[in-house]
Amino acid sequence: MAVFQSADLLIPWEELLEDWAVIACDQFTSQPEYWRAVKERVGKKPSAYHIVYPEAELGEDEQERIASINAHMREYLNGTVFRRFPNAYLYIERTLLDGSVRRGLVGVVDLEEYDFQNGSLSAVRATEETVPARIPARVKVRSEAVLETSHVIMMMDDTEGVVLDWLEAKRASLPLLYSVELMQGGGHIEGRLVRDTDAADLGVRIESYEAESAAHFYNMGKKPLLYAVGDGNHSLAAAKTCWEALKLREPEVVGTAHPARFAMVELQNLRDDCQKFEPIHRVLTEVSTRALLNEAEDICAPGGLPVDWQAGERQGMLFLDRARGEMQAAILQPLLDRYLKDHKGKIDYVHEEETALKLSRKADAIVFLMPAIKKDGFFRSIAAGGVLPRKSFSLGHAQEKRYYIECRKITKE
Repeated sequence: MAVFQSADLLIPWEELLEDWAVIACDQFTSQPEYWRAVKERVGKKPSAYHIVYPEAELGEDEQERIASINAHMREYLNGTVFRRFPNAYLYIERTLLDGSVRRGLVGVVDLEEYDFQNGSLSAVRATEETVPARIPARVKVRSEAVLETSHVIMMMDDTEGVVLDWLEAKRASLPLLYSVELMQGGGHIEGRLVRDTDAADLGVRIESYEAESAAHFYNMGKKPLLYAVGDGNHSLAAAKTCWEALKLREPEVVGTAHPARFAMVELQNLRDDCQKFEPIHRVLTEVSTRALLNEAEDICAPGGLPVDWQAGERQGMLFLDRARGEMQAAILQPLLDRYLKDHKGKIDYVHEEETALKLSRKADAIVFLMPAIKKDGFFRSIAAGGVLPRKSFSLGHAQEKRYYIECRKITKE
């Protein structure tokens, strides 16, 4: 059985999608005006906004919000919002801000093959450190949910283009389910159905990729890494946590194909030209910037890895000691964590440099501008050294993150 599989998909009708599709819940956390605009736009219309919990709004009447999410899920599932497509995949083409087209494939991943713990040797692994404190809110939503919608992006290292190149060649024969402009500058997206014999043929190609990838790692003397989680590490960790809890409550589900054993993801190819790793900048507020920079001198050394910083009208550069790590984030993040543990202050992770610099102009604020990491050898790095520091990279710009569109039922009843 393949690790990545087809799913029983629920796709909203196309005429609903302009208000239905909203961006990943972990975006624009420092810009509540973004989410206020989304809320005002969708109103009471059917929308994924009503079945997700944006991080910018966490803590606002939590119990009431989660109850509302569950109620809307049941309403949408039992109503006329969705078209139903059993045992299918969805081929995605997303036009990005620069006009390039990012390809993806929506299906499900087997959570039995995934482990988000650092040092994991599972076939599906987190790429970045998973922060336990960020999981409970997602677990609260999923534990009582009848539906899932996903912003998880899972990466494969398909050097031969076995999966997505084949789909692109067949795109004209695949039924077009939707073609829509995404709200708030998200660009254009199209979704094409892959079912019946096409789905069966695609399944064979996926199994071939998994077998060849596994053999490659075995030849290097390593446990196979078939897929790496590019976006949505914490959401996938929440799905895994819920599945493990269900197995403890109901042992009879162990070894079965219960819907909760799987989690919906969009599969993308690391090797696609438009697949770019963007940096994620560190913005600290309510801190003594001088004291923080003084402490940062302890992790600096001549000829070190450069990191630009800006605090109000002041700016400069740190040279981080190469003896402490191979990436700026791996050196800087522990220092920031220690500082915030011992002093007052807050940290946020911002994708857009312009936004980060704007935030740094506030009183008692500072931004550290991080460089982008390289994708060559990315899978080997994960396989050799475990997860990267949290928020080490972003797949594209903030507006290019995955939007919630597709759903699937995750309960038996």
